[in-house]
Amino acid sequence: MVEHLLGLLRVRVARGVNLAVRDVTTSDPYVVLRMGKQKLKTRVIKKNTNPVWNEDLTLCIEDPSLPVRLQVFDKDRFTKDDAMGHAEFDIRPFLEAVKMNPQGVPEGTIIRKVVPCRQNCLAEESVVRWCHGQVTQDLALRLKDVERGEVELQLQWVDIPGAKGL
Repeated sequence: MVEHLLGLLRVRVARGVNLAVRDVTTSDPYVVLRMGKQKLKTRVIKKNTNPVWNEDLTLCIEDPSLPVRLQVFDKDRFTKDDAMGHAEFDIRPFLEAVKMNPQGVPEGTIIRKVVPCRQNCLAEESVVRWCHGQVTQDLALRLKDVERGEVELQLQWVDIPGAKGL
């Protein structure tokens, strides 16, 4: 397993903004992250279209060309959970910044910017920066196939001793 593993991507699912209503007046949202065969999910936040999860989900990165897919669902007790939109993002710009190994640069230095375009789901410009001795990226993703909603994330790289590395 370790010979193919490059490292871990810690995805902090921070919050949802103005998510769609799927119950009568609100929703009970949760997020599912998928990359390849991996599937992780956050806890459900009841009765909230602006949920704050602040939950860390960690993906094992073997193939950085795979997109990370994010789906938001409304938890229902008796029926299938309702879809509340989806988005995906490419981790390659983030990993290129990690590879630069920007040790010694001033705290808060912006390493690169990723601008919204048709190929990504960014709601606004995303910045990769050096923060507390680590490369981080803040993302605001606009959800697709839904009337409204965004999800805010932060990416962080975790090196693993014995892994191939970037």
